[in-house]
Amino acid sequence: MNILVLGSGGREHTLTWKLAQSPLLHNLYVAPGNAGTASIATNIAMNVNDFEAIGNFSKENQIDIVVVGPEDPLVNGIHDYFLHDEALQGIHVIGPQKEAAELEGSKEFAKQFMMRHNIPTAAYQSFTKDTVEAGCEFLTTLQSPYVLKADGLAAGKGVLIIKDLQEAQDSLREMLVDAKFGDASTKVVIEEFLDGIELSCFVLTDGKNYLTLPTAKDYKRIGEGDTGLNTGGMGAVSPVPFADAEFMEKIETRIIQPTIEGFQKDNLPYKGFVFIGLIKVGNDPFVIEYNVRMGDPETEVVIPRLENDLAAIFQAVGNQTLDKISLQIKEEAATTIMVVSGGYPEAYEKGKEITGIENIEDSIVFHAGTKLTDGKVVTNGGRVLAVTSHANTYEEAIKKSYQNIKKLHFDKMYYRKDIGFDL
Repeated sequence: MNILVLGSGGREHTLTWKLAQSPLLHNLYVAPGNAGTASIATNIAMNVNDFEAIGNFSKENQIDIVVVGPEDPLVNGIHDYFLHDEALQGIHVIGPQKEAAELEGSKEFAKQFMMRHNIPTAAYQSFTKDTVEAGCEFLTTLQSPYVLKADGLAAGKGVLIIKDLQEAQDSLREMLVDAKFGDASTKVVIEEFLDGIELSCFVLTDGKNYLTLPTAKDYKRIGEGDTGLNTGGMGAVSPVPFADAEFMEKIETRIIQPTIEGFQKDNLPYKGFVFIGLIKVGNDPFVIEYNVRMGDPETEVVIPRLENDLAAIFQAVGNQTLDKISLQIKEEAATTIMVVSGGYPEAYEKGKEITGIENIEDSIVFHAGTKLTDGKVVTNGGRVLAVTSHANTYEEAIKKSYQNIKKLHFDKMYYRKDIGFDL
């Protein structure tokens, strides 16, 4: 079969790496891809939101499956675009249709979905520019710290957790009145703060059946000890040591099953990954957010633990036969550490030559923000490389990733040295 993966990050390189191992595969394309995908697939210079170009390419190259990596094209309706073109209808798109993608596209939509289906989550209210003062008043009824979330897509940076009431009120005005996050913050969700430890749960559904993939925990803050600004993720571990069988049973019955049933009850057409951001409060799981695609860098630890043929799994998603697939998961732990550009998540420089990738042993390097220039691999983003390792324990795997990172070099390279230490 011929498969097209959309995206250019570590998540897409990981999915491509796994798909490339499938005996079912004939041709594998990535648009636009990066220096890592270039070595195992054919990179195509196409924008992930240029649906017409993607559609034409899919027709010309007899694509069977389109795997949508990032959220933007899903929220913008790429799945619907394929369904509305007769020549594209036979192609399986991995990712929900536009209406269901609102679970990530709008924090308020997601909250209403959870409330409707009795899925445990924090209490909340939504506010706009016109009700900003009511929002400031609502903050006075909550305990510190205060959680403010831009309703729309803000590339993982639209959530503020603030201890001081006055600062929270000022930030709410900045988001709503001064459009701090642009269109993403024309509406802001304020919710109660849940105190606990976070983890991510991943589900793959064909709209009827579902498979629960391994859990992961990622590290969002730029600084050690979980300090500093939020990022897209600085590292991850899988499985999550504190998610025991009893806790996983609660996630399954209270959250995953009602979520999949909720799609059917609400007639939300969903074929693809459901990323459920969770928090463990005491011994109970609560949903923080939904994403409608795999997380990054969680993909870099979840997918390498799968022993199944990923192309066969995606084929089953398209055919609604996921119930015929039995997941085989490696017992070993996997960890990944992100190597980022100096200055990230604020201003950083691109185009720095990366050396040492060929010296990595017993770990996998997934490219996140790289490109090929004159035959050299150079930096092309904030998060540059993810170094993934397997071992019997996550402590050993982390050690392996750190030993290998020392072989990598580019100007102003930075990484957190404490991933997994809190566990």
